[in-house]
Amino acid sequence: MIGSASWSLPHVPLDLQPTPVEELNRLRDALGGGPRLLVKRDDALTFAFGGNKVRKMSLVAADAIAQGADTLITSGGVQSNHARVTAAAAAKLGLPCILVLNGTPQERPTGNALLDRLLGAEVRYVADRAARAPAVEAAADELREQGRRPYVIPIGASTPLGAAAFVHAVAELRAQIDPPDVIVHSTSSGGTQAGIVAGCALAGMTTRVIGISADEASAVLERDIRAIIDGIPPLLGIPVERFADLRVEVDDRFVGGGYGVATNESREAIELCARTEALFLDPTYTAKAMAGLIARIRAGDFKNAGSVLFWHTGGQVGLFA
Repeated sequence: MIGSASWSLPHVPLDLQPTPVEELNRLRDALGGGPRLLVKRDDALTFAFGGNKVRKMSLVAADAIAQGADTLITSGGVQSNHARVTAAAAAKLGLPCILVLNGTPQERPTGNALLDRLLGAEVRYVADRAARAPAVEAAADELREQGRRPYVIPIGASTPLGAAAFVHAVAELRAQIDPPDVIVHSTSSGGTQAGIVAGCALAGMTTRVIGISADEASAVLERDIRAIIDGIPPLLGIPVERFADLRVEVDDRFVGGGYGVATNESREAIELCARTEALFLDPTYTAKAMAGLIARIRAGDFKNAGSVLFWHTGGQVGLFA
């Protein structure tokens, strides 16, 4: 039931176990003090190098099986964490997988591209983000014409169903620690933030949730996140009104040159976390989120907060891209 750490929706286990919550005392000291710093280690999930996409895939894959799917199809960038987890779930379930990725094929695959190949996914390359959706639909139509049953997973599995996995994750967190005053995390396609915001509301937590954008403008992401939140209540059998006035907060000041483009602040975050806590961040998502957290601590934005939790959404494979 919601409010405990037990599942309330059909799911594929994917070796999910509660991820640890750890203190970041040396990082806190390096920043000159401030609130108690904690990290929720979803990078430590054991399935397919972990990350937030594993939680989402546990529910989405169960839905694919329930619908009799025989192939998983999704899209992303060449180094997409979501594509890697989709390919891994397909391999675990014995299903074919088609990945539509924008970018250029690597002569020698690295990072997630290497893992996609090892997992046996069929990769179809397109020129840019705009070309992904048509190529996904073309792949699905092609399979349907063959009498097969493809299951298309949107970018990041950022659907109400995928987000519901983070409603469960918040219940997991609540069973581990008292509610933090602030949660900071990376946000991009919006599903993780939608689930955390909804999960905090259902758990009766007044925690402030701040998503640090990896790419989109805050207004765009806030709109998308609200739309995902609105789709969660029917899945959980609760009134839509429960989420009517939820605050969605996105900070887009740390995007820099765009998606996947490192900044001086993100490079500092990667090195500082590695050298103080042996905590590895990825250059696309968590490094920019940590850069946002560091900047806010240095600016005194959290001076009235007793505790700030960084939700590590994984992606460290990107360090080897």
